[in-house]
This record gives sequence, C-alpha cells and structure tokens, in this order.
Amino acid sequence: MNFEIARAQMLAQQIRAAEVLDDRVLDVLRAVPREDFVPPEYRELAFADMEIPIGRGQRMMAPVVEGRLLQALELEPIDRVLEVGTGTGFLTACLARLAGHVDSVDIYPEFVEAAGPKLARLEIHNVTLEAADALALERPGRYDAIAVTGSLPRLKDSLVRMLRPGGRMFVIVGRAPIMEAQLVTMHANGRITVDSLFETLRQPLVNAEQPEAFVL
Repeated sequence: MNFEIARAQMLAQQIRAAEVLDDRVLDVLRAVPREDFVPPEYRELAFADMEIPIGRGQRMMAPVVEGRLLQALELEPIDRVLEVGTGTGFLTACLARLAGHVDSVDIYPEFVEAAGPKLARLEIHNVTLEAADALALERPGRYDAIAVTGSLPRLKDSLVRMLRPGGRMFVIVGRAPIMEAQLVTMHANGRITVDSLFETLRQPLVNAEQPEAFVL
C-alpha cells in the first residue's frame, strides 16, 4: 500500500471536504505519520474514514473529526493544552506540533506507555504524558485549550474551570444517538459561551457519568 497516496486522498476527500482549510492543521496532518500510530493489524486502514479499534474497548477518532478538532481550537505556538485521552498518541503529536506544550492524560497506563516512544521517534518533546482519570483533575485556570477525545453526557464544570481566560475546549456532548461537537470558550470577563460545531457520535469517556435512560 502506498501510504503517501492514501494520506493525500484522506486530506483531499475527507479533511478538506469537511471544510478543514487551516494550512497549519493540514500541514500537521500531512507530516505526522498516522500509519505509525494505529495498531499493526489496522495499518492499511490508517487513512480510512472510520474509527479504528485500539484495545480496551477504545477507538481512535476518525481523521475528519481529528481535523475539525484541531481547526476549532485555533492553537497558537505558546498555548498550553490538555488532551483528555491519549489513545495511540497520534492526536497528541498533532497538538504538540501546533502548541507550546501538551499535557496528555489517559486512564489506561498502557496507552500512555506505548505513546511515549512513538512521540520520541518523531522528536516531539513538548508533551507530558500521565496515567490518570482526567475527569478527577483539578487544575483551575491552567490551559489555553482542552481537547476531549471521548464524549460526555453533559458539559463537566471541572473541565471548564481548567480553562484560562480566552481558553477554548473541544468536547462532544450528548448521548447516542444524539451528540454534538461543541466549542466552549472562556472569555476574559469570565463569561462562557458554547458554540455548536457539528453532529457526530463518539463513545463516552471512561467514568463519564451516564444519565439513566428514560423508560416508558
């Protein structure tokens, strides 16, 4: 399989088609070798428009969602970012190429351990990897951006409190079959706004509180 052709097709047919047009984001998605971050048995599907299983019942985000997430956060080279869910480390690498520093947290230690060497091979050193439950963190006002890679049934206040004034958070909120990607912004005056980006489906974060289903 020619990965360079597959990468170019992904960028043209999936990423650009979804109106991800930020040149910095496109350059990062072109430069970071996605095929090296998927499990070996799925390597030839690295650029397919699908979520790829990565173990522990978890799945890698589809490329188009990763692209839209990166564009929505509008990262600057001085930004400090929290990534909730390291997964394979691919999105971690992309965030690190766009921002100043990334704190990436995953509840599964084996994901964190596997991501470290992959990032090191790409000479990405502005990442701190941590095995922890991100939903239990209390780091008020620390981050310019937060990328939440799983869904939440409702917006979690503890995550919002970790944003600095001017900070942005990408999060998918709702419950299947109705979820939407949102951009949460903490304004300088303390006001919080929530903008709807697009509808999608994504598995819940581990330990995310799930409301009981309504039963007739």
